[in-house]
This record gives sequence, structure tokens and C-alpha cells, in this order.
Amino acid sequence: MSEVYAARRTRLREYCNAGGSAAALISRPANVRYLAGAAPQGAVLLLGKTEDLLVCGPSPDRPPVERPDEALRVQTLPGAVGGDPAVAAAGIAQGQGADSLAVEEHHLTVARHRALGSVAPRLRLANLGGAVEQLRVVKDEEEISCMRIGAEIADQALGELLESILVGRTERHLALELERRLVDHGADGPAFPTSVATGPNSGRPGHRPTDRRVEEGDFLSVCLGATYRGYRCEIGRTFVIGTAPADWQIELYDLVFAAQRAGRESLVPGAACRDVDRAARQVLGSAGYTEGLTALTGHGVGLEIDEDPQLSPAAMGKLDACVPVTVEPGVHLPGRGGVRIDDTLVVRPEADGGPELLTITTKELLAL
Repeated sequence: MSEVYAARRTRLREYCNAGGSAAALISRPANVRYLAGAAPQGAVLLLGKTEDLLVCGPSPDRPPVERPDEALRVQTLPGAVGGDPAVAAAGIAQGQGADSLAVEEHHLTVARHRALGSVAPRLRLANLGGAVEQLRVVKDEEEISCMRIGAEIADQALGELLESILVGRTERHLALELERRLVDHGADGPAFPTSVATGPNSGRPGHRPTDRRVEEGDFLSVCLGATYRGYRCEIGRTFVIGTAPADWQIELYDLVFAAQRAGRESLVPGAACRDVDRAARQVLGSAGYTEGLTALTGHGVGLEIDEDPQLSPAAMGKLDACVPVTVEPGVHLPGRGGVRIDDTLVVRPEADGGPELLTITTKELLAL
């Protein structure tokens, strides 16, 4: 993997040089991880004029889970407390003879930005913007493999939960059990706080589990994800508790399923992001559900759970091959509940079989 990280750093260096910056300071943890292979807490990456360095604070009590690229020199600040690695890195850049330093202004605080200028007054600070985030959009097959394993773990944890007795258990209890199962099956941890929503809470995006207990006849919506080697995935499913769903539940479920399928089928290289959103949104709109829909139909996913591209009505740009995204339409009826169906897929050309579905738990409306 060392050559992979080196190639990523080379691409960023070429971007910086084209913009007139001799060096770059990467402080956003996911971006550090992408370029260096690991992101110890508080560490920053310096793409220097003469040498690249991973600058870290004092060594933590516990060793890091991942080791950085072996071709990258690690410099640990001395002292029990130590200084700010970003400020130290700016001083190193100036010492290497750089006259400009590109920084991630969207991640730096004002105070930290001022400290950089104070320690290295001869450096011109330029804004790197979202350059690293854009490099991260298209994934290589090793990255996709990590996401595929994470999806398998999430599918397994969800499948095991569905085999247990659910009636009478609280949303909070079920969410905690799912997160425990993720770790038991090899995940680094949950990709985001697990959402379990029952009855009138079901179908609500981002619902935080409560002490409401599962009851017969409820819709049960679950949204979870696993992190594996830093890469994340997301899956959401809705079920019915009891032997037979009501007619309105079947009708609503079939509608959301059709919307989700329309979004999935639109995932082809070259498709406009807004067109994918429109494909799913039109299905719901044609049935009269235009109010209260989420702002987007899906989003990119990788080292973070919410990355570019965004699949929304105002989204700009087109999809490339090997871009993992979620497709997650839903409808929530206040006081009654609702349905959400959420998958993580990888955009693939038709010659390669079309979009690759990473999360494979059935989307059939199951009565549990």
C-alpha cells in the first residue's frame, strides 16, 4: 500500500504546485488517513518542500490501531503536553524553505490559523479547500473491498437481530445490541450512531433511539453501518412487527421500494447527481408525497459516512465509476410512522454489471 499513499500525495502535491503553493498542511483526520495510511489523534500531515512528515503529539497510552505508511517519516513532538502538531508543521515547512503553505481552512479554527502565521511569518497561507475530499471521491478496489467487508458485517448483525424476539424491547436496547454485534463480527465500530425507530417514530431520518418499546403492528425502521479499516457503509431497512401488515403499510412500503429502485437503477457513470435524486423523488411525488421529504436521496460514503457527491435536487456534477453512494428515500407520516430503505452501492458501468450492491439484506417487507 505504500506506493498507493505515495501516489495520492504526489497528486495532491501537483495540485498545490499548480496553485502556487510549495507545501501543504493536511489537518482533517479523514484526509490525513487517506494520504498517510493512519491518522493518530491530533496528527497532521505536512507535504513539505523537501520532505513529507506525519507530525504527531506525544505518544498516547495505547498504541494506534493502524500504522502509517512506512515510507513516511513520523515526527513526534516532545514533552508530556507537547505543542500543536499543525503549528509545529508550519514551522518545519518554513525551515524547509517553503514560501507558501496550503491549509485546510474549512478545518482550522481562527485561533489555529493565527498561530500558524505567528510561528511562520514568512509563509504565505493559501486555502487548499476541498482538494483532498475531491481526490477521495473515486475509490480504488482496495477501498471498495474494505467497504464490502463492512457491508457484510452490517448485514450479518442485522440478520441476527431479526431472528430474535423483538416485541417488548426498547429502541435504545436494540440499537445497543446491533452496535455490539457489529464489533463482535469484526467491525472497528459503528459507522454512525445506530438508529432504531418503532411505531410513530419509524421512517424518520436520523431518529435517535428512545425507550419506546416495540409493539405488535408497528413499523420497525433500522439504520446502521459498520466501519472496517476506516471505511464506512450504511444500510437501512423497514419491517412490520406481527403476522400481517396493514393495507396502508403495504402500500407505503411498495411506494418507497419503487422510489429506491428507481434511484438505484439511475446509478450509471456519467449520470447527473440531480437526476438520480429526481428519479427517486418523482416516484414519491407522483403518489402525492412532496412535503416533508428529506433534502437529498443519497450521498457519497467512504472514510466518512457523508461525503461527496450529494444526490439532491440542487446537486452539481456527474457520477464517476467506482464512486460508492447511498440511495435512501423514505416517507414519514406524522403520528403513524413510515418507511426508509437504504443501501450502499458502487457506481459501475453496464459492461461490468451496473451498480454493485454492497448491502444485500432482503428488501422484502418481512413480518417479524
